Amino acid sequence: MKVVIFGGTGLVGKATVRQALDSNHEVTLLVRDAKKVNIQHHNLTLIEGNVMNSHDVNKALQGQEAVIQTLGYNGKGNGKPTTFTTDATRIIIEEMKKTGVTRLIAMSVVGAGNSIAFLPKIFTKVILPYFMKWFVYIIDDKNQLEPLVANSGLDWTLVRSITVKDSPKQGKIHSTLDGKGLKLSVAVGDVAMFLVNQLTDKTFLKQAPTICKA
Repeated sequence: MKVVIFGGTGLVGKATVRQALDSNHEVTLLVRDAKKVNIQHHNLTLIEGNVMNSHDVNKALQGQEAVIQTLGYNGKGNGKPTTFTTDATRIIIEEMKKTGVTRLIAMSVVGAGNSIAFLPKIFTKVILPYFMKWFVYIIDDKNQLEPLVANSGLDWTLVRSITVKDSPKQGKIHSTLDGKGLKLSVAVGDVAMFLVNQLTDKTFLKQAPTICKA
């Protein structure tokens, strides 16, 4: 499948690019500086540009069949309110409609939408507001992103991730729509595997599973 990945230079993005290539997909990656991409593969196409520029996004979408959006905040971000992933995804959706690309797989986080109920009350009432204010801003961004994706008219899947660890891939993952069996972390390679699997697996079409280690 021909897939464009936005956010392919971050922790999850890099793993997703590798996983997609290993799964024999043709990958296009929109990056600010192609020289900073250290992956070389005959099925990888690099396009220099900015995800906040509609022309660049449209160029990357030409001839594609699907989109994986793994845009992030470089860890904790800058500790200030942000709408970065919402604003970028709005542009991606608009350009997808113009180019006729219908499949969108987008990263979200546990705590967004109804998944806030999956977290312990001590976390949501004490830890988040007093010790992890930066994560509150990320959740706020994703709370704007999720309805934007869900109401896009596209064939979407929102993937809500728990804490992503740069740890060895297990090769299996737990996914839940109701929060049951939720663990506290997941390996980055397993996140990438799940995202890429959604290209051909329609189990979670127009749904928002939360994923963690099995």
